[in-house]
Amino acid sequence: MKIGISTATYFSRMYTEEAIVPIAKLGAETCEIFFATHSEYTSDFAARLNEELVKARLYSPLEVHSVHAMTNQFEPELFSVNDRAYGDAIKTFKNVLAVAKEVGATHYTFHGAAMLKKAVKYNFNFPHISRRVNAVIDIARSYGVEFCYENVHWTYFSHPDYFRTLKSMCPELSCTLDIKQAMQSGIDYTDYLQVMADRLQTVHLCDYSDDGKLAIPGRGTFDFVTLFKRLRETGYDGVCLMEVYAKDYDDDIQLKESFEYLKDCLDRSLRE
Repeated sequence: MKIGISTATYFSRMYTEEAIVPIAKLGAETCEIFFATHSEYTSDFAARLNEELVKARLYSPLEVHSVHAMTNQFEPELFSVNDRAYGDAIKTFKNVLAVAKEVGATHYTFHGAAMLKKAVKYNFNFPHISRRVNAVIDIARSYGVEFCYENVHWTYFSHPDYFRTLKSMCPELSCTLDIKQAMQSGIDYTDYLQVMADRLQTVHLCDYSDDGKLAIPGRGTFDFVTLFKRLRETGYDGVCLMEVYAKDYDDDIQLKESFEYLKDCLDRSLRE
């Protein structure tokens, strides 16, 4: 396994491209690029990212593992029954994939449709959803990118059963495990891991306290050593990305400490 960092960690502190060099300076060798807006889904922006990646490689051999778009800008419409809305969403999706290909990303982290009415029980149309998911998997692969559905507490994939059903209908579907989102769903991450393990491609890391308050790794109570052991037991040997919120740390010194803490936890998981 390898520990990396998402540019989402710097979201609201700096623009997407400006986060590349700081991530390399922290020592990360892999990252996820979290896009903020439509103007970043262009070849011109891909060129800007590649310029920053060249600079970043003066500090570490940084590679882009995955990209992650701003969910509600188009992803929900990939499930739309309105063909015009679906067509527009596919165009945007392809633009993001083109940028991903240009910067060397091999994975796409997907949130999908949101559950806007928490008090309403959603009855998912799995035949329709699976047709759309299979279609975007094929499109992503045409760009050399693996489509990874992530568990998120406010989206359709807020419960392990959703993925259990969907993967039975989408044989090529991969996934991303987010441990903080599991906690926010009120479900133990091991329940997600059980159903996701054979399709897992990326893991998002964030710490939190016993009362659910989010924190950078090392400042909460989450047991990362056990997480890495459990991941290894499933056969996972991929990328684990630190993805925290800007409000949860003061400066890059704290981020560096957190990044080194995760690497130490990974080493301890191998020794203990």
